[in-house]
Amino acid sequence: MTAFTVALVLVVAAAGLLRWRRPAWYWLAFGVTLAALRVLVRYRSVMDACGLTVPPARWWLSLARATNRPIPEPRPPRIRRLRPTRTGLVLRLKLRPGQDVFDIAAASDRLRHSFSMFGVTSREVRSGVVEVRMTGYDVLKRVQMPAETETRAMRVPVALREDGSVHYRDYRAIPHALTLGATESGKSVYQRNLVAGLAPLDVALVGIDCKQGVELFPLARRFSALADSPDTAAELLDALVARMADVYRLIRTQQRITVDVPDAEIAADIWDLPDELRPTPVVVLVDEVAELALYATKEEERRRDRIITDLVRLAQLGRAAGIYLEICGQRFGSELGKGITMLRAQLTGRTAHRLNDETSANMAFGDIAPDAVLAAIQIPAELRGLAIAGDASGGWHRIRAPHTSLRQAVNLCNRYAGRTPDLPELAPFRPTTGTATERVPSAKASPATA
Repeated sequence: MTAFTVALVLVVAAAGLLRWRRPAWYWLAFGVTLAALRVLVRYRSVMDACGLTVPPARWWLSLARATNRPIPEPRPPRIRRLRPTRTGLVLRLKLRPGQDVFDIAAASDRLRHSFSMFGVTSREVRSGVVEVRMTGYDVLKRVQMPAETETRAMRVPVALREDGSVHYRDYRAIPHALTLGATESGKSVYQRNLVAGLAPLDVALVGIDCKQGVELFPLARRFSALADSPDTAAELLDALVARMADVYRLIRTQQRITVDVPDAEIAADIWDLPDELRPTPVVVLVDEVAELALYATKEEERRRDRIITDLVRLAQLGRAAGIYLEICGQRFGSELGKGITMLRAQLTGRTAHRLNDETSANMAFGDIAPDAVLAAIQIPAELRGLAIAGDASGGWHRIRAPHTSLRQAVNLCNRYAGRTPDLPELAPFRPTTGTATERVPSAKASPATA
């Protein structure tokens, strides 16, 4: 008996230590079993308390009265599957007649308390079937991406969602995106994860970094073109617009619209072309869009209009030509001038880290998901990397990218430097990766000795 008691105390102590220091390990060792039992035992009473039950059918009530049997109890949604995951439980429910998916969504917070879970989210799989994802611990506190993720062309994992699923950046589904974030909000880490995910793919990376290239030029060996000033950015965007026109001419000559060609083989974008003719897709990363929109002189104003016009053209027409935009910035508002709201309308994907003002949050989500505006401005400063991600469908999620240091991103880009394509249109903007020989004077040196 003493040995059993000692063993029990050790197990309880180990479980408590794991729950405090390693919640993921605790969940896999103890939490998943306890949570599954808790859900199955409490399910009927919790659903009844949350108002997620319906009265029994009339014929069932009539049969009970005719046979003098007890009146049947209200019926909760039927459990079709209970599946444990590395971060929680996935409960698939079949709704009863008269129930709606919004009833489950409205009761998510009550379900979280009743089942003693960290978070509960729901989504409709198909008509009458709802998937409820429950997380057993705070998966965004210490982000650990799963070892295996789904791989697909132009689709890369960049972050983890609050329900434990992986957040992907799918350029085929959402070609252009806007990423906002104040200083020290984690926007640069998110961008590094994006570059790290794209580096192994057959894609050309084009960067515009008007901070003299301090963010993107360390990754230069994987970039086909880089611009570090608004003047160079204007010329680079002109070259991309010219490339887009050339790609459209190629698609037009290869459309093969004849009676004998099946509808599925008629080319309408680069992905309908044969592999040997398909141009390399291009992802354009703009590190700070406000630097491209600001001006002080008439000449700079003309340059600014030229840049914004090219960006709007690429956003409107670039998808079929395989040109995708990633617009990043600390501030994005209508005060940046004409064309900005037109550009925003073409950026389907929206990601907002911690912001300094509500106006930027409204520019990010006000037209697609007003509920996400409040969530975006409530992100605490100590949670760097936490962000709100949404799209034009109106849905949004809390996400957090795993921490990727600049050294890790540089090593990954150097490893896949051989996959960097040479695009003739962008050859003048190909970054040089040789060692600089010019010596920069020290800020501490005196004028006489500098």
